Amino acid sequence: MIFFRKNIVKKSASFISTVAAIGVALMPMVGFANAGEVSLLTWEGYADDSFIKPFEKASGCKVLATYVGSNDDFAAKLAAGGGIYDIITPSIDTTKIMIRAGFVEPIDITKINGWEGIYPKFAETGGINEDGKVWGVPYAWGSIPFMYRTDKVSTPPTSLKDLWDPQYKGKISLWDDKSAIYVAARLNGDNNIYKLSDDQLQKAKSTLIEQKPLVRKYWATAGELVDLYANGEVWISNTWGGYQSSLLAEQNIPVKEFIPIEGAEGWMDSHMVVKGTSNTECVYKFLNMANSDLGQCGVANVNGYSAANEAVAKKCMSPEQFKTLHQDDVGYMDSLMLWENLEERQEAYMEIWNAVKAAN
Repeated sequence: MIFFRKNIVKKSASFISTVAAIGVALMPMVGFANAGEVSLLTWEGYADDSFIKPFEKASGCKVLATYVGSNDDFAAKLAAGGGIYDIITPSIDTTKIMIRAGFVEPIDITKINGWEGIYPKFAETGGINEDGKVWGVPYAWGSIPFMYRTDKVSTPPTSLKDLWDPQYKGKISLWDDKSAIYVAARLNGDNNIYKLSDDQLQKAKSTLIEQKPLVRKYWATAGELVDLYANGEVWISNTWGGYQSSLLAEQNIPVKEFIPIEGAEGWMDSHMVVKGTSNTECVYKFLNMANSDLGQCGVANVNGYSAANEAVAKKCMSPEQFKTLHQDDVGYMDSLMLWENLEERQEAYMEIWNAVKAAN
């Protein structure tokens, strides 16, 4: 989640207030899709033809999709007025930014069929509940595990230390995202990863700079990491659980995911409605599709992610898939370090990550 890759607010004193000011100033510049259309700013796989085409046919609403590689893209694109979006799908650590910047509007949950089937952990989270209103419809969730090529790495890795092992020099990759700080902090034994002190951030910075000579590339998109593995350029990395591994399996590239002994992060993505959209009818049709069998099992089948609506998942998944995706295991959800909004610490984290990337 690298916020503002183009450094729109790099020098701001207050991250949230600056984003809000930019949003207010530029909101009139943001347009929307034409009537009968719904325009998405979302992640790879979240607008796959396997469920979008049936939706378009049934609803009469055409779907237009633009994809992001990091959570920073949402605010950057909306603040710049450079897109035409009705719905965005940020992760749980970014939703507060969208709300407080004034980029999104509340959801009328009375219009969402099956809302009560969403896991309470997600439906009730502070990330989408503020000022007595609901601001997002939970869609999918999962972990940020690690992955390695089983034909290249002889001893199965179990620890984050393996990503600092000199024997894999030039074959290591990390997501080009501030979550790299979370990885380094856990390796350092600092497990309160969303509330790191300045000293702990500096320690994480040093750890990442120490690793940098071993890194082949910081990957930006799912497709980029898949290509790096397929070409033999990367043997071990973090990954979007279930997604890139499934794409590599289709190419017969032998990889395996693992949760390191230092733990793994968790995420949840929600659909949010861009403030001022005039395409309310198609927007709510889309939100209902995403919360139905078609959308929930659609994302599970395409991305390998877990569905946010337990009741729907139980209906549309086989018992085996339901279990494999931990839909029946609230304990697994609770074991993950679910991403949190960094509030006033956002800029401090971003300065550290940018400093790591700029280091020689």
